[in-house]
Amino acid sequence: MSEITYVRGDATAPSVKGVKLIAHVCNDIGGWGKGFVLALSRRWPEPEAAYRAWHRDRAHNDFGLGATQFVQVEKYVWVANLIGQRGIRTGSKGVPVRYEAIDTGLAHVATQAAELDASVHMPRIGCGLAGGDWFRVEPLIMRRLVERGVAVTVYDHGE
Repeated sequence: MSEITYVRGDATAPSVKGVKLIAHVCNDIGGWGKGFVLALSRRWPEPEAAYRAWHRDRAHNDFGLGATQFVQVEKYVWVANLIGQRGIRTGSKGVPVRYEAIDTGLAHVATQAAELDASVHMPRIGCGLAGGDWFRVEPLIMRRLVERGVAVTVYDHGE
């Protein structure tokens, strides 16, 4: 069985051939301004604009935990805005990450990756500002993507 490929680098700049789908976790309150989204916004304006419009019109669409929005940013590059965290702060209900929502969103990512014949690229989703545990997220990626034959690369930024 295939494995997840781990590399140091920038998940917004995958250097493989073919169609690439960059997946990341968003919150369910319309906030965009910290964490990995800053790197996305530095490279392309479309993911943020699409996310904000999706949130603004949420009474009339599927915006909510587990939903995933796909935004084409280049001919062979797509971004998946995956709603996988409740709010933005750790509080009485724990950390913002929602593993069930990430799992549901990854199923959408797998379907889209198959339709596009794309590889999937991501930071350690749900484990930054969302406060998640990679040892809980990684098996979701394995089950939803890797076991379905989708090539996945996880990027650790920095040295």
